[in-house]
Amino acid sequence: MDELMASKQISLAGMRAQATRLRVVSENIANAESVSKYPGGEPYRRKVVTFKNEFDKHLGVKVVKVNQIKNDDSEFQMKYDPSNPAADLNGYVLLPNINPLVEMMDLREAQRSYDANLKAVSIVKDMTSRTIDMLR
Repeated sequence: MDELMASKQISLAGMRAQATRLRVVSENIANAESVSKYPGGEPYRRKVVTFKNEFDKHLGVKVVKVNQIKNDDSEFQMKYDPSNPAADLNGYVLLPNINPLVEMMDLREAQRSYDANLKAVSIVKDMTSRTIDMLR
């Protein structure tokens, strides 16, 4: 029974990590078109989530955790738009370093990982229920 509970906790940790990833990717998508509020300023910078394995002493197993949410240091995109209030002296506006297609793929991958962990929790719950029924 302890193995079932450990399995459930491992999957729940995976769901928490993927939920954070879903939130960050959604934030990136929401800001894909944002620009700076002042001329020559930097726009929204894409964020990425990194994970780590952490030993859970109570369970005696490793679980996934969010390591950090950090900025993607890749280059901003530039667009010539001298009429934009955020344009620099040369008429260029910096756009976020976000590729919506990449973000949508990342969103889909995070959703599938979340769903897989949810399915594992459901299976553990079902197995636990069956075990209890057999013990009656």
